[in-house]
Amino acid sequence: MRIGKSNFQNKTYVMAIVNLTPDSFWKMSRNDEYTVLKTVERAITDGASVIDLGAQSTRPGYTEVGAQCEISRLERPLRLIKDNFDIPVSVDTYFPECADFALGAGADMINDVWGLTRGNMAQTVAKHGASVCIMHNAANLLSGDIFESILSFLSKSVSVALDAGISKDAICLDGGIGFAKNKEQNFELLNGYSRLATLGYPLLLGTSRKSMFGGNPEDRLEKTLESTKLAVRQGVLFVRVHDVKENVLAIEEEYERNINSRS
Repeated sequence: MRIGKSNFQNKTYVMAIVNLTPDSFWKMSRNDEYTVLKTVERAITDGASVIDLGAQSTRPGYTEVGAQCEISRLERPLRLIKDNFDIPVSVDTYFPECADFALGAGADMINDVWGLTRGNMAQTVAKHGASVCIMHNAANLLSGDIFESILSFLSKSVSVALDAGISKDAICLDGGIGFAKNKEQNFELLNGYSRLATLGYPLLLGTSRKSMFGGNPEDRLEKTLESTKLAVRQGVLFVRVHDVKENVLAIEEEYERNINSRS
């Protein structure tokens, strides 16, 4: 997959979550223009391959802010990152207006939790020649065969992307763990995540410190690392995480285990 000037293939890479919000569920991920450079520098040092900037929390029960609020939160941090680091930057937004601003300011990818279903997002991404992560979402909790619903949604969104002119090598897919799914469905999706690859696109997994693991957010790192190792075994291209260093080590450990098991 292409993101900016970088190509990603044949392994699992870490996408670092950098939030520009006062209310993200994991408080250690919260940043502003005064802390963001230090945070990004540490993420790069720890092994992140992509930075994912979020200007709106989409945690359960979140209160939506508008596109202009997202833009105001993004504007200076995004420019600072692009001026100081040579790393692909993704922006987590479902507002086409915010995506248009972010891509014009140097962002390389849009991470859309509504999978190109809101407004002219696909056309906006295509206009900038950018990349996109298409995530499954729904207004109501899934029922029945969750994979049938998820694959149908993602397939339709991929068609929208291609019809708009987004390059096939600039698309990845996210099954949307934690969105429109209960705990059992989240684990069903996680354990069968490789089934999404039947659509022919690389995958991104986002499980970092999510409520499906129980307890408080500060107690969920171990379970997150287990899910990252499972992502490696299932051929997932990106894991989107809060704890970069720990997840990079988990990926390396899983590759080493696989090598040892074959020798």
